Amino acid sequence: MDRRFLMVLGVSLVFAIVVSSIFYQMTSKAGSPKKADNGELTDLVIAGRPLSVGLTIKSTDVKVIKVPKAAFPKGAFSKPEDVLDRPVMSNILLEEPILDGRLAQRGSGFGLAPVIPVGMRAVTVRVNDVVGVAGFVLPGMRVDILITGNPPGGNKNKVTKTVLQNLTVLSAGKTIQTDQTGKPVDAPNVTLLVTPAQAETLTLAGNEGHIQLVLRNGGDQNIEKTEGTSVAALYGSHSRKTGGDGDDEDVEPRPRPRPRPAPAPVQIVAAPAPLPPPAPVPDQIITIRGIDRKIETVPNKKSSEDLGRNP
Repeated sequence: MDRRFLMVLGVSLVFAIVVSSIFYQMTSKAGSPKKADNGELTDLVIAGRPLSVGLTIKSTDVKVIKVPKAAFPKGAFSKPEDVLDRPVMSNILLEEPILDGRLAQRGSGFGLAPVIPVGMRAVTVRVNDVVGVAGFVLPGMRVDILITGNPPGGNKNKVTKTVLQNLTVLSAGKTIQTDQTGKPVDAPNVTLLVTPAQAETLTLAGNEGHIQLVLRNGGDQNIEKTEGTSVAALYGSHSRKTGGDGDDEDVEPRPRPRPRPAPAPVQIVAAPAPLPPPAPVPDQIITIRGIDRKIETVPNKKSSEDLGRNP
């Protein structure tokens, strides 16, 4: 072979090897994940299975994996013993990092108790298909409380009034998780999250009258001011009143009487002075002779007596 050809072939081969090595290093760096903190990893506690609300975490419920320190979630745990025997306050999915905000304090109770925030109370009310809105009152929903009864003071007219609004449903019977399918839950009672003052109102309402749950939109935070509705206002002109013998009598609406006009003011006028009595007419004698007419006055007897008294 020609020496010049061999030299060109060798130089080309070396150049190809250099270019290939540079290209391989660039592609390998772009395809491989960068290790943070010089490749240092740390332990992370995650859920070994789905954890529901009210469940107390056991050793079989968690597992530990390695993650880069930069990817370690805030509020997570690196030691399993830090999460054991702590109740779950919010549902945790499979292999989801367990965070401190999802767990209640160790020893805070079991079941529903850890879900109750500090300063709040849980009150259970008995319901049926009507009161429980046909079973559609599920955990996590918001409801209002209506009471129907007779107000104090001897008033026999029933009134329905909204007493509490925007209460959170903690559980429907023994179910403390929301059904994802929205299937109705037949429960004999419903547990509501209330303040201590609302707990007193709800307990009194359940003892004094008939309560009704009203389902509302979870995003509606408005508090409406209502006056309540009475039976008389409900039936209007068809309302009834009780007669003297205790029987109910139909009462037709009576028209309101028109207001009478105000009387005109009376003016007091002084009576005129009495007129003096008329003077007595003297008696007259008329004598007619032919065309002559003669009139003679005869003195009145009373006048003569008066003249005799006054000389």
